[in-house]
Amino acid sequence: MFPYKDDNPTLHPPVVTVALILANAAAWVLLQGMGTEQYLAESVCRLGLVPGRLAGSIEPGTYVMLSREIGCRVGASPAWTTLFSSMFLHGGWLHLIGNMWFLWVFGNNIEDSTGKLRFLVFYLLTGIAAALAQVAVNPASPIPMVGASGAISGVMGAYIVLYPRVRVHMLVFLGIFITRIQVPAFLMLGYWFLLQLLGGLPTLQDESGGVAFWAHAGGFVAGMLLILVFRNRKMIRKRELAHEVSVFGPVR
Repeated sequence: MFPYKDDNPTLHPPVVTVALILANAAAWVLLQGMGTEQYLAESVCRLGLVPGRLAGSIEPGTYVMLSREIGCRVGASPAWTTLFSSMFLHGGWLHLIGNMWFLWVFGNNIEDSTGKLRFLVFYLLTGIAAALAQVAVNPASPIPMVGASGAISGVMGAYIVLYPRVRVHMLVFLGIFITRIQVPAFLMLGYWFLLQLLGGLPTLQDESGGVAFWAHAGGFVAGMLLILVFRNRKMIRKRELAHEVSVFGPVR
C-alpha cells in the first residue's frame, strides 16, 4: 500500500516541509553524486551514523563493508554530528523519493499544526530519537545509517495523534493490478507501525545492514509524544474552524 494524498487541506504554505525536501535533494546531488558509487559510499561512511562509533566501540578510520563489493572507512567527524548529517543522506533514488513523498503527504499538515520553527525543531528531535533507538538496539553495529525515514516516522506518529480519522488515499498493488482505496489515517499508520515492529524483531541480534526498523518505530513513538508539546492549539483550532466553514457552511 502506498499513500498518495489525504483529505486534510492546509491553511498555510508548507515552507519548512518544502525546504526539508529541497535540502535532502541538494544533499543527494552535491554530497552523494546522485548515487554515483564512489560519492555514495564516501558520503555514507563520512556523514552516516555508525552506531558503534557513537557508542564508542568503533574508531574513526575503521574499514567497513557496505555490501559484498563496496567498503569504505568511517569518517573522522565528531560522532554526535552524524545524528544530524545522516538525516539528509540516502542510499538510493527509491530511498530518497519514497521518503520525500511521505514527508510531503504528512508533513505539511503537521507543520500547519505547529508553526514553522516548531515543526523544524520537532522534525530534528524525532530524527535524533529515531537514530538513538536504532543505536540502543545494535550499539556495536559498524554499518552506517542514513535516511530521513526516522524523522518522517516522527511526523507520521504526530499525524496519528492529531488526525486519526482523516481519510488517506492509498494505491494498493495486487500483482499486476493496481487499485485505490481510502482508509482512516489511524488504520494506515497503525498498520505501518505494526510492520516496523514485526520487521524489527528478527534484527534484535543482527548487526547487518538493511532497513532500520527500530529507528522507524522509535521515531514514530517519539513523534506521538513530542507532538503533545509542539502542537499549537490556536493553529489547530483555526484549522478546525476553516474545515467547518468549507464543509459545513459558515460558523455561527
